[in-house]
Amino acid sequence: MNVLFIVVDDLRPVLGCYGDKLVKSPNIDQLASQSIVFSNAYAQQAVCAPSRVSFLTGRRPDTTRLYDFYSYWRVHAGNYSTMPQYFKENGYVTLSVGKVFHPGVSSNYSDDYPYSWSVPPFHPSTEKYENDKTCRGKDGKLHANLVCPVDVTEMPSGTLPDIQSTEEAIRLLNVMKTKKEKFFLAVGYHKPHIPLRYPQEFLKLYPLENITLAPDPWVPEKLPSVAYNPWTDIRQRDDVKALNVSFPYGPLPDDFQRQIRQSYYAAVSYLDTQVGLLLNALDDTGLSNSTIVVFTADHGWSLGEHGEWAKYSNFDVATRVPLMFYVPGMTTSSVSQGERVFPYLDPFSHILGLVPQGRSKKVVELVSLFPTLAELAGLQVPPACPETSFHVALCTEGASIVRYLKASEEKVVEEKDGCDDTYRCFNEEPVAFSQYPRPADTPQWNSDKPKLKDIRIMGYSMRTVDYRYTVWVRFYPNNFSANFEDVHAGELYMVETDPNQDYNIYNNTSHGGFLKKILGFLKR
Repeated sequence: MNVLFIVVDDLRPVLGCYGDKLVKSPNIDQLASQSIVFSNAYAQQAVCAPSRVSFLTGRRPDTTRLYDFYSYWRVHAGNYSTMPQYFKENGYVTLSVGKVFHPGVSSNYSDDYPYSWSVPPFHPSTEKYENDKTCRGKDGKLHANLVCPVDVTEMPSGTLPDIQSTEEAIRLLNVMKTKKEKFFLAVGYHKPHIPLRYPQEFLKLYPLENITLAPDPWVPEKLPSVAYNPWTDIRQRDDVKALNVSFPYGPLPDDFQRQIRQSYYAAVSYLDTQVGLLLNALDDTGLSNSTIVVFTADHGWSLGEHGEWAKYSNFDVATRVPLMFYVPGMTTSSVSQGERVFPYLDPFSHILGLVPQGRSKKVVELVSLFPTLAELAGLQVPPACPETSFHVALCTEGASIVRYLKASEEKVVEEKDGCDDTYRCFNEEPVAFSQYPRPADTPQWNSDKPKLKDIRIMGYSMRTVDYRYTVWVRFYPNNFSANFEDVHAGELYMVETDPNQDYNIYNNTSHGGFLKKILGFLKR
């Protein structure tokens, strides 16, 4: 099997296949209708570089030692093999288009080429204009705004980065079809990452009167200040700057909150068209019956919940991601040659209401992608990492989740255990771990993205099907150690009674058992 690995920047599961009633995402929903969809999938840290290095190496941030953007794991932590590198070493042509690794020092200014990729990775030429003044304001002048619907013909080169990435990915599919070689093609889309810059016609799908505020747009009363992220990146955009919002809690004016939410949805529909064109090309090249498709994101993005915007927290809105696997012959019956699986659907006319082929409510982690894809492709599954693995080039800290894919839809819901002997599970309970660093107990200008040397507190968070438990403890960046005796704050949310995580019951609950679990996990 070939692999098409689609990773989206900052996409929370606002998709029809995840039950969102407002969004128009017919192409991703069509992929879901042929896939197993995981409704409880979580990133290991809600910021780009640490999350991507984590799932591409199959190691957690405490092992990659990357919590910011400023180190390359092979030099700074250990010479860990990556998922694409493993496929390359097993005879695959590995190709990278768009944002797969986070560019810059964290992937050695080369997207980890030549270790991970057979040819140098492709970056769209218009990527460099992302943060330029390309958004026409009401004054007729150009600004560097957060909310940025554009006329594509007026953009530099008359295009946008994700359009260029789709074109290149389609070109590569055609090349690989001719060459008849096994391939691992990773395609990284930028939107809905800020700025929310997308073709303006997508606004028509979301009249402002249909857009509501977040269900909980206030800062929760019992939220520890260390847990709050003050959304400094959006404050630096011209349109947000003009609002003169107080630091750190805001809030943004209601009408502007609705505009951000409207533009996030519009950017998701724009992304959906790009995914649709890419999957349609998989049909055109006759590769749909021999290619595994994975669709996911590096983390979520808060849209005003808890009075927060952006990622940079341990809440579900920041850590939860879409995750689906299309495996011909496993998630769907075999596809006959030439049969169309992914005809392109126009979001302006298609409202199909497609439902996922199968759905798993199991709690899973992105760190499991590496072993899962290896197993699906029939490669040897990398071994589980020993307790300390800085010296081990090939091992994984996530467990393969193929066993959840093999269960039929009915079985997935009923199957209660689903835990083999890995440290992801306690008493047969699947757990997802995330973490987030902070420079201080109260929100600072660098709270969202503290540099390693400035980290003083680490929030370790554990999500099960029933609860999210987070403990904020003293952290020492000089030797990467956490002191669990020095607890600065804690959070506990029960999923059933508090699905939006607004009512922190940490202080009126005995939570020794939860702390033991986190410690037990970290020791292993």
